[in-house]
Amino acid sequence: MSEPRRLEVLRAIVEDYVHSREPVGSKALVDRHHLGVSSATIRNDMAALEEEGLITAPHTSAGRIPTDKGYRLFVDRISAVKPLSAAERRAIQALLDGSNDLDDVLDRTVRTLAQLTNQVAVVQYPRMVTATVRHIEFVSLAPRQVLIVLILATGKVEQRVIDVGQDLDDESLAQLRGQCLRVASGSLVSTMAQTIGVVPAMVPPVLRPAANRLAEALVQLATAAREDRIVLAGTANLARSNVDFPLSIGPVLDALEEQVVMLRLLSEMAEDSRGVSVSIGRENPHDALVEASVVATGYGPDASAKIGVLGPTRMDYPNTMAAVRAVARYLSRILAG
Repeated sequence: MSEPRRLEVLRAIVEDYVHSREPVGSKALVDRHHLGVSSATIRNDMAALEEEGLITAPHTSAGRIPTDKGYRLFVDRISAVKPLSAAERRAIQALLDGSNDLDDVLDRTVRTLAQLTNQVAVVQYPRMVTATVRHIEFVSLAPRQVLIVLILATGKVEQRVIDVGQDLDDESLAQLRGQCLRVASGSLVSTMAQTIGVVPAMVPPVLRPAANRLAEALVQLATAAREDRIVLAGTANLARSNVDFPLSIGPVLDALEEQVVMLRLLSEMAEDSRGVSVSIGRENPHDALVEASVVATGYGPDASAKIGVLGPTRMDYPNTMAAVRAVARYLSRILAG
């Protein structure tokens, strides 16, 4: 069997199975792909591919489907990630333009990627170790109730309502806000505890109980801003792929809900020369994801945060890889701007 034809037969089986969800037989390959050989020759090629563990026969079907090893060889043979069409690029731009708030940008990003790929889209928040404080706002909502808003230079917004323990007039609240901004504006969010801790000593004694509570809440918001977390969209797409998870879709959904599982997986995925990383089936270290594939890439100035999609191993890898890389690059440009 010639090596080039073997790879062509494997490629054809992968493409047909991804499209149809049905096991692929030799006659269908001959009819659809013009491989230039007879059905008997294709059957011999398929037997050799099966012997190598690249395809398998599900149950008693006459057709074959790719194995994880087969998908891996197929993905590795994709020489370059193709560019998206002009229409797809315009769709990304239309969906992501018009927001400077990080939470909104990331929410739009995962929804856009989920729509493009019909899979579950996942984006990791940018790491905030070097993020700085842009603004602090205190808003009086009711007696003793104050809304605290912490805005980082990245555009990320954290907010919380607290009880300050005493009634504050507008002038007192403005004084507390001014002192907090004076010491914290432009400082690293990672040093908030040390930075904001001096504020209570800077205000009149009568305001110190409220200053202590406000400072404590700002530290908690800064800590929350630095926590690794992810945003998901398109879980319904996974549910519609239930047939692709013969064991159970439940563990996959549980793994998505357990953010630590996805964070660990994304952090361990190293990009290849094409600028993406693909983890297929049993290559995933978590048992719940043995029937799933993950395609991911880094984004942002240092590409340390990841964006990607999760779906069944029966995935349109070329288009998924292209969409993930394109959306990541667009997101990086938005954050850089």
